[in-house]
Amino acid sequence: MVGRDPLVLDDPVGESLRGRHAHLARRVGRAVTYLPDVSTFAAVSTDPDPVRWADLTELLGRGEFADMFSCPVLPPSDWEPVFVLEGRQMIRPGGIPGEVDDGVVVLGADSVPEMMDLVERTRPGPFRSRTPELGTYLGIREKGTLVAMAGERLRPPGWTEISAVCTAPEARGQGHAARLVGALAARIEARGEGPFLHVAEANTGAIALYEKLGFVTRKHVTFRGFRTP
Repeated sequence: MVGRDPLVLDDPVGESLRGRHAHLARRVGRAVTYLPDVSTFAAVSTDPDPVRWADLTELLGRGEFADMFSCPVLPPSDWEPVFVLEGRQMIRPGGIPGEVDDGVVVLGADSVPEMMDLVERTRPGPFRSRTPELGTYLGIREKGTLVAMAGERLRPPGWTEISAVCTAPEARGQGHAARLVGALAARIEARGEGPFLHVAEANTGAIALYEKLGFVTRKHVTFRGFRTP
């Protein structure tokens, strides 16, 4: 069974890009980011070497957006803040039984146009044309139309993040999000990993749902974006 060291969740983007998502990364020195059509997230090494920020500027370009997500270190003062959003990181402790839901479907490459359309309508967060390459995505269809989905995003050692949880407006209130998150968590746990996720602090409805599904708050985080000098 893969180890579940929770400390790797303090830098989930960096741990993913230096590990299981290295094939989807581009890097300069001590800075790394996803390929542009995969994700906006970037990370730098956690050591105090100031060169890491120059490396990230070279990687992204001057005056460009740097999505630092919940990066544990802050850039120099000449980096212009773009957004700040309070949130929390939640994990599902081991030992909670999960059930595989046969009513959900695996979304493949041929489903990407539908997924992009659903994202455009629901705005669950950053999602690009190659984001589905980060992991498994599950969906629910009604009369052949994709009305809800959720998938795997960041993958630090021993853990997999559940993300892009969204339901079309006309299909809400039917428990689709709970089914999808539960099905993904069961799949993740079946391979010996721990499910985790991030949620905005203001999204109290989602937090209540995740708690009902067995997730607990590991830590409060701040999501940040900057513009390179």
